[in-house]
Amino acid sequence: HNVHHTDLDMDVSTAARFHFGEMIFSIGFLSLAVLVFGIAPIMLIVFFIMFEAETLFHHSNWRLPIQLERILNLIIVTPRMHGIHHSIVQRETNSNWGTIFCWWDKLHRTLRRDVPQDAVTIGVAAYRDEHELTLGKLLALPFGKQREWRLPNGEIPERTPQSAEELAE
Repeated sequence: HNVHHTDLDMDVSTAARFHFGEMIFSIGFLSLAVLVFGIAPIMLIVFFIMFEAETLFHHSNWRLPIQLERILNLIIVTPRMHGIHHSIVQRETNSNWGTIFCWWDKLHRTLRRDVPQDAVTIGVAAYRDEHELTLGKLLALPFGKQREWRLPNGEIPERTPQSAEELAE
């Protein structure tokens, strides 16, 4: 999943930035679930349409008006909320896992809304050099040893936690 998160500038293209191995695994897992649970093909189509539309939306770099953000974020994952998940601060990356609905993060206590959109640095701390993020290197990334969650200078990116439930402006 690092290939997806190493993007240094989150936008709609980030939604499609996955390693082919991860995609093969996901398709296999979903196919097995369809067979085991007997999911109707139409339900699978509806799910994928919703999933892809929401994934494109919350990976966009749209800056919604704060009032609209507050309303939408009662139900769905928004670009501001998901942007926190793409932060180089590990505590922030380990939050906001939801894809369509934000209540999963509420249920699992992983919801964070406390980081202003402009304060988030997108990417993975250990992979900040764009010369290391070429197609060939990204294809090889899952097969090598993963680096510790540190910036190239050795520092661990941190931010003072705020009230995680409160939407930062």
